[in-house]
Amino acid sequence: MSENWGFDTNAIHAGAAPDPATGARQVPIYQTTAYVFQDAAHAARLFGLQEVGYIYSRLTNPTVSALQARIAALEGGAGAVCCSSGHAAQILALFPLMGPGRNIIASTRLYGGTITQFSQTIKRFGWGVKFVDLDDLDALRAAADDDTRAIFCESISNPGGYVTDIPAVARIADELGLPLIVDNTLATPSLCKPIEMGATLVVHSLTKYLTGNGTVTGGAVVDSGRFDWSASDKFPSLSQPEPAYHGLTFHKTFGNLAFTFHGIAIGLRDLGMTMNPQAAHYTLMGIETLGLRMARHVENARIVADWLESDSRVTSVTYAGLASSPWYETAQRVYPKGAGALFTFAIKGGYDAAVKLVDHLRLFSHVANLGDARSLVIHSASTTHSQLTDAQKIAAGAGPDVVRLSIGIEDPADLIADLDQALAAATA
Repeated sequence: MSENWGFDTNAIHAGAAPDPATGARQVPIYQTTAYVFQDAAHAARLFGLQEVGYIYSRLTNPTVSALQARIAALEGGAGAVCCSSGHAAQILALFPLMGPGRNIIASTRLYGGTITQFSQTIKRFGWGVKFVDLDDLDALRAAADDDTRAIFCESISNPGGYVTDIPAVARIADELGLPLIVDNTLATPSLCKPIEMGATLVVHSLTKYLTGNGTVTGGAVVDSGRFDWSASDKFPSLSQPEPAYHGLTFHKTFGNLAFTFHGIAIGLRDLGMTMNPQAAHYTLMGIETLGLRMARHVENARIVADWLESDSRVTSVTYAGLASSPWYETAQRVYPKGAGALFTFAIKGGYDAAVKLVDHLRLFSHVANLGDARSLVIHSASTTHSQLTDAQKIAAGAGPDVVRLSIGIEDPADLIADLDQALAAATA
């Protein structure tokens, strides 16, 4: 019912209606583990995927379902599955696609935790990864082999705020017959719609901008519903009979919702990455103001980045919204509403000066998070990216002299004043 609504209307109304039992206008928190079946036949139909409904909150919950519908509407997807964190969303997205010996192609410019998850943890499943600079489309094309099952990138990367030319990457994915997975956490659907640009799946850390207040952890996988999972034999989990459901074939049975149903019926059932209903409720409330907040985040980021670039104590700023950025043209074309509000800057004096600056900031909160209404700071090389080699840190934009800023929605003059005094202390 929301397909003709504008973005801000969907942000408030999609997936929600007055509660039929009480008339409650806000989505209730359904804090329940299980749901009473009508009778034995009803229970059998639900367990056999012959009827959609609620069985057990590891799989489905009405509060979480409302959030899934809202996120799918905002991203323009056929469906969505919410889970316990952004990291969980990445595994949930890969799970139906992968198998022992299979690999993915991933951007070199990713969040440090994602690089570690892909380069180390997924090896335990027998999965592999090839890291490629996605600005080099020829290298991307050449990296694919018969065992490649997906391409993964971030719309706007963490920590450097670099932007991906999603339409160009999507064209290569189409040529190769591979799904493109885009982490849209930093851009949000307010600034970027990857599915409209050719992405197959979109993942989110709901912990960040979509909730926007630093209260919960959560993740989501949005299914475009546009990929033909049966076009080849590469994706048997979706195109071949599923033994656990008496030979049901997800793509044949559920069509454009095949991936979504698999994410719930197999992914959440067996991996257990459940999102709790209270977290879903907080995220629903946060999304209501997403459009307003992102506009202010972007406005403040431009002001602060401009000021930093002009300061002699700063050697570089990575913000793609600056005309000096190598990614400025891509940002203007692919992200016309703004290049987000996360970026890094390098300070004269190297590692010691960067750490000293972080310690002297007063208004910025030194935390391992981003996308909050509050402005946040971290020294990535010694924290979020500390597991990486020096070469990997530099490739990811987290060198020793680099500080990451997540610009909030405060008065920008106050943010600049705080940075000014901290720079003075760090470079004295």
